[in-house]
Amino acid sequence: MIQIIKEQEQYKGESDWLTTYHHFSFGEYYDPSKVNFGPLRVFNDDIIQPGKGFDFHQHQDMEIVTYVIDGELEHKDSLGNHGIIQPGEIQRMSAGTGVFHSEFNHSNEKPLRLLQIWLFSNTRGLKPSWEQKKYTKDDRKNKLLSVITPKNSNPKDGLAISQNATFYISNLEEGRDLSYIAKSDRITYLFVIEGKITINGKVLNTRYSAQVENEEILKIKAQSDTELILIDLPIKYMKNSVLVEAAQK
Repeated sequence: MIQIIKEQEQYKGESDWLTTYHHFSFGEYYDPSKVNFGPLRVFNDDIIQPGKGFDFHQHQDMEIVTYVIDGELEHKDSLGNHGIIQPGEIQRMSAGTGVFHSEFNHSNEKPLRLLQIWLFSNTRGLKPSWEQKKYTKDDRKNKLLSVITPKNSNPKDGLAISQNATFYISNLEEGRDLSYIAKSDRITYLFVIEGKITINGKVLNTRYSAQVENEEILKIKAQSDTELILIDLPIKYMKNSVLVEAAQK
């Protein structure tokens, strides 16, 4: 089953410095039917105006993935990390026992667009940690490039998180296609960052997402040049050291 969520079906919040699309309940927005998808708890698509951002705030027992689409993100945290995240660069942060951080648009001239994605940590009370890595368009051209994997998978490249989830990104050229084989104990979340695709014949435009369950193979074809992210998630997952099973529709 493939459930398509259109851009206009997502919560949109606007202020003088931030435009945000919340795929799941977050902050002042709450919808009991949109709380999480397996261990995926937050998926925010943010546009931040020049020189603006989020002041220091705390996270705990969450795996946080940030993917910069356009612009430059300045990150500071209570661990002493300070970095500028460029387009195509991915940051992962294990909040663990607790970490404070701030995120600002590093530019005073250009808007910043980023995705911020939270997953429940599989273990409570981890030591907080942070790292980032950059990928080019050629790295992900016409393929699903694995960029985030579970810690116990011993990845040679990419970043690792404390949850049984794998992130893929792709720069798919118009007319090109690819297939993704999903295991029976997995669910899939796909988001079109920019462009247009079909997935098993269903159309997804820019800012459309798809929640996929009980599909053995996903056939993805680009109707125009497309940037996308695909997250492979478990049906049964550890949430802060407790086994949870995702509700099946």
